[in-house]
Amino acid sequence: MITLVVNGEVHKVAAPPDTPLLWVLRDRLGLTGTKYGCGIGKCGACTVLVEGEPKRACSLPLGQLEGRRVTTIEGMTGGVMAALRAAWAEIDVPQCGYCQSGQLMSAAALLTATPRPSDADIDLAMDRNLCRCGTYQRIRAGIHLAAAKLAGGSP
Repeated sequence: MITLVVNGEVHKVAAPPDTPLLWVLRDRLGLTGTKYGCGIGKCGACTVLVEGEPKRACSLPLGQLEGRRVTTIEGMTGGVMAALRAAWAEIDVPQCGYCQSGQLMSAAALLTATPRPSDADIDLAMDRNLCRCGTYQRIRAGIHLAAAKLAGGSP
């Protein structure tokens, strides 16, 4: 039995320690906002926050999470996520939307650590999040807009 805290709620999960977190979230806890993309931790569609740091749920074994805090897109609240969601809607960031929960999770971690990121900061933080539709420029603009909203100004 492995105990972890997901979106503030304690869960005891009976699964082998090598079970990827993604399958626990989706199949056992019903949290389907975290998407399966590649299965090898390269695309970022499955990004969640573990203790506030972006991690790939598809390649993160459950056994490494005993007692740790995991936040999924369903559990993201607060000013940073509200600013990101508003910016995403304002400038129509997503196209198909499949990668967007992972993009938002990585962007939220970035803005929490770096409230006014440069283009280079954004590129580095978002580097491992792939978008098949190629909306990278809109993602970058959305992060800048969200940062400006949080600072009370304009981009």
